[in-house]
Amino acid sequence: MKEIALGIVASLFFAVTFILNHAMEMQGGSWLWSASLRYFFMLPFLLVIVFYRKGMSQLSGEMKTQPIAWLLWSFVGFVLFYAPLTFAAAFGPGWLVSGTWQFTIVAGVLLAPLFVSVIAGKTVRQKIPFISLLISCVILVGILLIQIPHAQSVSFRSLMLGILPVIVAAFAYPLGNRKMMEVCGGRIDTFQRVLGMTIASLPAWIIMAIYAVLTVGLPSASQLFQSLLVGISSGVIATVLFFIATDRVREHQGKLAAVEATQSTEILFVIIGEVLLLGIAFPSPIALAGLGVIIVGMLLHSYYTMIIGKKNAVQQNTSS
Repeated sequence: MKEIALGIVASLFFAVTFILNHAMEMQGGSWLWSASLRYFFMLPFLLVIVFYRKGMSQLSGEMKTQPIAWLLWSFVGFVLFYAPLTFAAAFGPGWLVSGTWQFTIVAGVLLAPLFVSVIAGKTVRQKIPFISLLISCVILVGILLIQIPHAQSVSFRSLMLGILPVIVAAFAYPLGNRKMMEVCGGRIDTFQRVLGMTIASLPAWIIMAIYAVLTVGLPSASQLFQSLLVGISSGVIATVLFFIATDRVREHQGKLAAVEATQSTEILFVIIGEVLLLGIAFPSPIALAGLGVIIVGMLLHSYYTMIIGKKNAVQQNTSS
């Protein structure tokens, strides 16, 4: 339950990404800068935290041991996650991007067979947690209900450019996160892992920034400030909280799916934020019904996680 609470708090800070990315696009800012600046601003904060905690030497050793894995999965987990999200924000409103992003709930469950566990000295391929998948599909139904009233007002081109890149991001984020947890094996803490992934993804962000300078020029002062807010809120606070939660349950696919499902609450915060800050119309009755379905799905995930936890505790007491 603590991990689910952490996930919900993280989703609140993640919501800043969708609101501010939409605001920056409305003001004419380039998605190239929105993407790269977030990670440039994340870097100094994470460096200070890890240096203060005296974890740089350990992180450096970990990255030198498996440099290819760090570069590959950091690219998947950060670049293939955030670049498509900011690109989509250039073609679709915040509700469309944040709503489609919730597909990551189902994507995370479907990724289970790509990972293995070692049980009693034997390597066992993980299975898709069927009950978690069903609950995640309930949440997905709620998300679709939210999209229905708005989809009619958006052109097919904007719909596709606002959806397809986000689906790529929806698979890339949990895949990169889980693979990096596998690579690190619990030897470093969450702050070190986020910093390491940020450093490993820097070549891609630098290339993107150079391309932005050549094609659209330098970012405005407003975009710099808003990107700084995204970097602190979503890049540092939300990412660290979410990674802490997933680290704690990384050995249990059902609990991991429940934590990843907390991202569905982002759309609640995005709708509230866009209504209050950007003047977006208040959700229709159908959309409100969708919000209700999402909340029910979250409660089911929490209940299932609690039942599994009690069941595991009983089994451990019996075996001991």
